[in-house]
Amino acid sequence: MQNSSRSTALQTLIALGVLGVAGVLAWGAAQIPSAAGYSGVGPAFLPWLVAGVLALCGVLLLLQARRGGFRDVEPPSGADRGDWRSLAWLAAGLLLNAALIEPAGFILSCALCYALAVRGLRLSEGQATPLPRMGQDLLTGVVIAAPVYWLFTQVLAVNLPGLTSTGWF
Repeated sequence: MQNSSRSTALQTLIALGVLGVAGVLAWGAAQIPSAAGYSGVGPAFLPWLVAGVLALCGVLLLLQARRGGFRDVEPPSGADRGDWRSLAWLAAGLLLNAALIEPAGFILSCALCYALAVRGLRLSEGQATPLPRMGQDLLTGVVIAAPVYWLFTQVLAVNLPGLTSTGWF
């Protein structure tokens, strides 16, 4: 499949944008003091890793754009129009997470955010989301958020809001 010159130019701009974001992340990572922590890994390690992976993705996108364009890419469902109902579910999840993280705690607010976001994504694909399925999604959110909470509070000693003062929930 041969792309038009306009399409190739737009795809090249996307790749250059990804490379630009990688450059900004790398610049930000360079501003972080590099005092090595545990096992020689300092606070700048993760930003450098993300910047490097993003730069690699940008280079691969640029190569693909210059060699015939993005191939085998199906447009997402709803691409011809905005799916505002799905966006509303995603936005509600993010806003409720921000509003409830202190009163409800990290685990419950993140689980609710996950369940609402999954509902929005399912709706965007035309899938049904009955109430029992949302319950499963809420439990899945707890299963994902709880280990993250415990890792941060118990292993890394980072204060995250919880429901109790024990640090376990």
